[in-house]
Amino acid sequence: MEPTSRLREFIRDFTLLVSEPGADEAMLVAEGGRLLADLVRQDDWLPEPYTRPDPEYYRQYLLHCDPLERFSVVSFVWGPGQATPVHDHTVWGLIGMLRGAEICESFGPGAVGTLVSQGERRLHPGDIDAVSPTLGDIHRVRNAYDDRVSISIHVYGADIGAVRRHVYKDDGEVKPFVSGYSNDAVPNLWGAAAG
Repeated sequence: MEPTSRLREFIRDFTLLVSEPGADEAMLVAEGGRLLADLVRQDDWLPEPYTRPDPEYYRQYLLHCDPLERFSVVSFVWGPGQATPVHDHTVWGLIGMLRGAEICESFGPGAVGTLVSQGERRLHPGDIDAVSPTLGDIHRVRNAYDDRVSISIHVYGADIGAVRRHVYKDDGEVKPFVSGYSNDAVPNLWGAAAG
């Protein structure tokens, strides 16, 4: 099996999943989580250009966006010690750990205008996590390692690079942002060379 065929099959299966009549968030998170777990169980399929860290900032590489923007697949590449600010997603999302480890700290409402930590979870290769406005949507993520790269694969219920989201500052300020992507081109998974 060609390595990129794993990603191609995942995208095909996820497209079928989101196309099912009555597909709702609960079903997509449960069944999609199983598909993502199968994908990240093997670490031989992610094209090398989508594994490169940046010395200063984590990278968010688009691997695929459904033409109807029902879901997007992204590789997050974390350089040593890199982290996100506290942020939300506004759509459902799945996180599958491929390489290294991440620490995800969830947040919930505290006193008026504040957030409180609801604990941390460490993700290891093969682990799956989920976020959404109904499951808990605010978190901060960091590379668990200060000396190596970590990579996770995320699937979101929209073109996440174009979604207006929010960063939550320590002083209570909520700042809107649109993340975009680190790459200008997605991998060619359907070309003759893809196998």
